[in-house]
Amino acid sequence: MKVRRIAIVGAASTGKTWLKDALKSVLTLRGNTVSDISHRGSSQNSNINAVQVWTISDNTALMTAVENHLHFEDEPLAAVAQAHRDLYDITLVMGLDWPQSSTALQSDGHVMRSTVDSALRQTLSQSGLAYKVIYGQGHQRLNHALLALGLAGEDNLARQIREQGQFAINQGRTQWQCNECSDPECEHKLFTSLLGDRPN
Repeated sequence: MKVRRIAIVGAASTGKTWLKDALKSVLTLRGNTVSDISHRGSSQNSNINAVQVWTISDNTALMTAVENHLHFEDEPLAAVAQAHRDLYDITLVMGLDWPQSSTALQSDGHVMRSTVDSALRQTLSQSGLAYKVIYGQGHQRLNHALLALGLAGEDNLARQIREQGQFAINQGRTQWQCNECSDPECEHKLFTSLLGDRPN
């Protein structure tokens, strides 16, 4: 069975991990096997009975090389880009419209995000690597990524089914990471604020 290999790249605080987790959830619900891909190109947990096998990585050698090149100017970007071409079938670049944390903004993160984004796109273009830029917030961003992969987006029912799986987070069965959340009115924040207002 053919494995489709996705690389999610972009500057810091652009929703790479959020999108990886959201895509994994949707693809799994659709009967696919999804796993991470290593820099050596090996995938894990392949299921021969799956509709499709996907590997998704938001931690790529190319992203590390671009950032190192900006800081130290000693990274052989052409060689790393060639390796990236051999390792991944599809490259999704995260748009800069993803909200940044207040900490990142205070450290001049917006300027650095733009610099990294420009360097990344320049590297991809100069190396002849095709890529698609993904914009939007939350469900919209996920749908744009699905369409970029040639897949159908989520309808409202499918979205509700996927989001119901997040209830386990609010009930403490899995770890919540607010820094990966794009919804300022998310249920986790509402839930915790209500708990904080309860009288002892």
